[in-house]
Amino acid sequence: MNNWPEGWSDDNRGSRYGRGSASAQPESARVMRQVRRGPAPSPGQAGYGGAPPYGGGVPQQPSYVNGGYAEPPGGYDSGYNTGQVYGSPGGRGPGGPGDDLYEPRPAPNWRRPIKVTAITVVTVLAVTSVATYFWADSKLNRDVDLSKVIDRPEAGEGTNYLIVGSDSRAGLSAEDKKRLRTGSAEGKRTDSMMILHTGSNGPTLISLPRDSNVTIPSYKGSDSGKLYQATGRQTKLNAAYAEDGPELLVRTVEANTGLHIDHYVEIGFGGFANIVDAVGGVEMDIPQDIKDTKSGADLKKGKQTLNGEQALAFVRTRYALRGSDLDRTKNQQKFLSALANQVATPSTILNPFKLYPTMGAGLDSLVVDKDMGLFDLASMFWAMKGVSGGEGKSMNMPISGNSPNGNLQWDSVKLKTLVSQLKNDETVTVSGN
Repeated sequence: MNNWPEGWSDDNRGSRYGRGSASAQPESARVMRQVRRGPAPSPGQAGYGGAPPYGGGVPQQPSYVNGGYAEPPGGYDSGYNTGQVYGSPGGRGPGGPGDDLYEPRPAPNWRRPIKVTAITVVTVLAVTSVATYFWADSKLNRDVDLSKVIDRPEAGEGTNYLIVGSDSRAGLSAEDKKRLRTGSAEGKRTDSMMILHTGSNGPTLISLPRDSNVTIPSYKGSDSGKLYQATGRQTKLNAAYAEDGPELLVRTVEANTGLHIDHYVEIGFGGFANIVDAVGGVEMDIPQDIKDTKSGADLKKGKQTLNGEQALAFVRTRYALRGSDLDRTKNQQKFLSALANQVATPSTILNPFKLYPTMGAGLDSLVVDKDMGLFDLASMFWAMKGVSGGEGKSMNMPISGNSPNGNLQWDSVKLKTLVSQLKNDETVTVSGN
């Protein structure tokens, strides 16, 4: 029995291939449809075997008619060179409705993190600055009350600081006193005194030799409040401090010069040495070899960095100097200006490991008046830095000779001109000794 379709026999199978048979013979029109890549049939066009047309972008398939393939209208197109991808017209491939899903991601916006970082840094700096200010302000020893000073001259232009270096040994151990050669005398006396004037014409630093001859004026006792009338008594300037402390010293300076003192600043031996060590030493150009057994100075001529112990010995030395106290005051001016310059350098200000120890050492050892603020103190140090930088002038009080009691007598004519120039904040033209 012949199971092949009508008109077919085993003899005419030839070399055709099909499926569903034990032999490799084709199965009439049930052969596998070939996929054609080309445009989809138009609406209403019949599909394979009279079936509805294929949608969704599937192309029309060829038919097997009379033993051969019938090409659809328009011819067969393999579609290999068109670049067409199934589903593109209505799918989500390139060129389809979902093509926007493949758009490039926008670049990240760095403005917000940068803004947040900047705000954080500014906030931290502000909080740190405020905390540092209150910490430093709390360490100032405001023990001098200038309101107790009576009969004061009128204030002039600019600001006048009375800077005092005392021989106070407060806070020094027995070992420190031996190392610093301070001795163990009770009480305290002035070892150096200077007037620093700041104004629009640059700073002026004037040393007042401690052996200057002055008249003790009437004054009110700083502790008792008792009024002491002037008797015309003449003595050394440093005796006023020893007699009734800073208030009488200010009163005596004002009465003998006619210059109003706005602020008072004092530092003792120990505090001075600690500040120098805190900044890592101060470079000085020593004018001559100095060896003084009383102060402990043993220094060679030339540039060198002095530590706290050496610096204290240097500013205290007078017996090894030809001009004695007058030469000592010049050395004190040079060193204090160099110290202020070292404190104000970026290597100190921008280094918290150096700044805070320096501030701590300095503020703990300073004694100031009740109206002194941190900004006043900073202005004073900045002015002293200006003196060392050549922006100002440093000098000794003009001396005319010795008074009958052997003390140094101020030149009254030059003194009058000097005070007038300072009061009016004019350029100082007077020269000192």
